[in-house]
Amino acid sequence: MRTIKQSKKLRNVRYDVRGPILVEAQRLEALGHRILKLNIGNPAPFGFEAPQAIQADVIHHLPEAQGYSDSRGIFSARTAVAQYYQSHGLQDAHVEDVFIGNGVSELISMVLQTFVDDGNEILVPAPDYPLWTGAVSLAGGTPVHYLCDESNGWMPDLADIEAKITENTHALVIINPNNPTGAVYSEETVKALVDIARRHDLVLFSDEIYEKILFNGAEHHHTATYADDDVLCLTFSGLSKAYRVCGYRAGWLMISGPKDRAADFIEGLTLMANMRMCSNVPAQHAIQTALGGYQSIEEFVGPGGRFYEQSMLADRLLNEIPGVSSVRPDGALYCFPRLDPEVYSIADDQQFVIDLLRSKHLLVTHGTGFNWPNPDHFRLVTLPDVEMLEEAIGRIAEFLEEYRAARGISVS
Repeated sequence: MRTIKQSKKLRNVRYDVRGPILVEAQRLEALGHRILKLNIGNPAPFGFEAPQAIQADVIHHLPEAQGYSDSRGIFSARTAVAQYYQSHGLQDAHVEDVFIGNGVSELISMVLQTFVDDGNEILVPAPDYPLWTGAVSLAGGTPVHYLCDESNGWMPDLADIEAKITENTHALVIINPNNPTGAVYSEETVKALVDIARRHDLVLFSDEIYEKILFNGAEHHHTATYADDDVLCLTFSGLSKAYRVCGYRAGWLMISGPKDRAADFIEGLTLMANMRMCSNVPAQHAIQTALGGYQSIEEFVGPGGRFYEQSMLADRLLNEIPGVSSVRPDGALYCFPRLDPEVYSIADDQQFVIDLLRSKHLLVTHGTGFNWPNPDHFRLVTLPDVEMLEEAIGRIAEFLEEYRAARGISVS
């Protein structure tokens, strides 16, 4: 009988955040081990809850949320998103420019399926949120990774971007604030990225889901505010992180720039939205309340707030481990530390995190899972409370100390 196989379209698609390492963690859990999971930026398991006003509004609207909505999203949600960007300097943001989706993840896939033809090249940062790379490949395109410079606070390497543009390059992906590095791009950097898109006639895809999670006075700059009316910019954001409602799956896409030149693309995107009927209707009712109400995220990102204190603690503790260095994150919910290759000669970073998992029952994600080219980084989620983070990073320190001792390595 014929063997039933997965589609060849999946040949170059990976999503290691939930990949083989998670399978190994589940195997260990089945054996009775308790695994501390620091692999996914999901606030709920760590005691973060949605603001009461958002929960109440979703519950209030449940009776009228039982049927399909407009495939682009309910009017109140789309209006709230348009007004949000208007208040941030994008006066030409209108309701018809907004699509609501089941989180940013769904919208990324919809946009790339609509936009990419076989052989199109899309510039994606390295490291990246791996859905971008996977979704480009699944759509038939070729992800081309441009480097972010660790020595420069993980800012995109502009020269590397320019060097990798070809006649087949169609778009530039920007992830700001960045997952996994926690970098928040300067105004100068954002302007330079927009200028590259302008000079090479590229579409900009700007993933800004962490835009409200900023530390130490960092300021987020919306890519679209610099794209003007001559560069098409698709801005992605949502409620998952800043409003602690990952499970609601409430995200949005805002289209700005020369929409007349993009009419055919927008028609195709509308078709894609129609084909999935609509996004989760109850969660759409959370958007207007979230954007228009009290911004409780401010309680979390300043000194004394959990996001801030945990991020700064994780950065400090990681940098205290011999042979480990971490660039302080200015945003998002992660650290992306480096393991000095002269101290830790790791050839397979996936095996490294599996060994850590088996030894210390701690789950992190290897750096190459974020399309970083070298096996010398890993990503740590900073959502656990201070006590749990101290325990987790202590386990990492013990594991690395055992690694050094087994190989007779001393670090001054």
